[in-house]
Amino acid sequence: MTNKMIIFSAPSGAGKTTIVRHLLRRFPALEFSISATTRARRGAEQHAKDYFFLTHDEFMERVQRGDFAEWEEVYPGLCYGTLKSEMERIWAKGHVIAFDIDVQGGLNLKRMYGAQALAVFVRPPSLEALRQRLERRGTDKPETVRERLDKATCELGFAAQFDVELVNDHLDDAKLRAEQLVAAFLSA
Repeated sequence: MTNKMIIFSAPSGAGKTTIVRHLLRRFPALEFSISATTRARRGAEQHAKDYFFLTHDEFMERVQRGDFAEWEEVYPGLCYGTLKSEMERIWAKGHVIAFDIDVQGGLNLKRMYGAQALAVFVRPPSLEALRQRLERRGTDKPETVRERLDKATCELGFAAQFDVELVNDHLDDAKLRAEQLVAAFLSA
């Protein structure tokens, strides 16, 4: 099967980005899909490397043109999406797309691409563990941590709609299990 994709979704702070970065180093056939967003850059993030940073108006114009395979307003005024052109660029190289994407976006892609996609839900061991991870990260204000935990409670309810749930209780174990899942999917 050509034009495969691997989708990792999770509540913020569950470890999906760490796992995806690990997989990108282990599997040369994988290539990261750069998402578009209306959020501000953080730290040393670069346009077209970490995200395609767009103004809200630019984002909505691209929505109207049909440039997105999927998009969501994740938080009020804060949009994320997957550009069709980014997917086509990766597939044109014969690579498998690796997504690190929000839960709704992951489900939308899985619905659209079916068996072409392996959809993995990365589950934190508990909401308390997730809270501690978010606080340790130190990137969010306390009210943002609360918002993320509220959203996580809702997102956990969608886990069963993914192909696989991967509990990230111990990071090394989660990385190993993710490697096994990806290897099996790529060889199928």
